[in-house]
Amino acid sequence: QVQLVESGGGLVQAGGSLRLSCVASTRAAFNVYAVAWFRQAPGKGREFVAVVTQTGSGASYGDSVQGRFTISRDNFKNTVFLQMDNLQPEDTAIYYCAAGPITARTDSLFPSWGPGTQVTVSS
Repeated sequence: QVQLVESGGGLVQAGGSLRLSCVASTRAAFNVYAVAWFRQAPGKGREFVAVVTQTGSGASYGDSVQGRFTISRDNFKNTVFLQMDNLQPEDTAIYYCAAGPITARTDSLFPSWGPGTQVTVSS
C-alpha cells in the first residue's frame, strides 16, 4: 500500500492559480502507482479531476477542468502535483489524491487515499 498526504490548498480569488501537492510514502517504487485527484464540493458527490500514469508519460482530465488544470509527478520525490489555473467558484471543494494500479477515472479503483485539502475560490 501507499500513504498519501495532500497540501497546498487555500483561499484564492476567481481567475487565480494554486498548486496542490500529494506526497507519498510507499514500500514499493512510486512509479508502480497511477495517481489521481478527486474533489468533493459541499452537498455534492465525489468528482474525478485528473489522473497521471505511473511514469508521468500521460494524463487524463475531467471535462470541467480540461485546459485549466495540469497534473504531473516527480517520482524521485514521490510527489504528484495539480496545477490549477483560472480557478472559478465552482472549483471550491475538498481535493483528494488517490493511488492505485490502474490509470482510471473511477474512485473505487484507487485503494489508497489522502485526507484531503480544502480549496476555496471567491468571486
